[in-house]
Amino acid sequence: MTKKEDLHVVKPTTTVDEALETLVENRITGFPVIDDDWKLVGLVSDYDLLALDSISGSGRAESSMFPEVDSSWKTFNEIQKLLGKTNGKVIADVMTPAPLVVRETTNLEDAARLLLETKYRRLPVVDSNGTLVGIITRGNVVRAALHVKRELEKRG
Repeated sequence: MTKKEDLHVVKPTTTVDEALETLVENRITGFPVIDDDWKLVGLVSDYDLLALDSISGSGRAESSMFPEVDSSWKTFNEIQKLLGKTNGKVIADVMTPAPLVVRETTNLEDAARLLLETKYRRLPVVDSNGTLVGIITRGNVVRAALHVKRELEKRG
């Protein structure tokens, strides 16, 4: 799990532009959304931040955003158009409220199963009060599995 002190988080009032900048600078794909007391209020992903067509009302199909292999320039232009729609938008406009979470007492196997059996890439980890204490990602699960594999190979 990535612990609270190492997390990048946003608040509902953070602008979409600020969140996108943080995503790019830190090479991450999403954030927990917290209030001033670190209570988890939502989750936002890179897809949420770029899928602003649904907010603006044009309602384009999801598949049209992802191009054929040979149309990368067209995709770049599409992303530029989408970014033009972020002005004035804040995280509260695009986040998933009340996301699926795990408790800090949840065992790794159960958390891994949730990540692998759902579309989620990250699960916020909360304490019994709903305060964010960390996040577990698919990457955390893969790293843990590799660590266990290496330890077994050393012993074997």
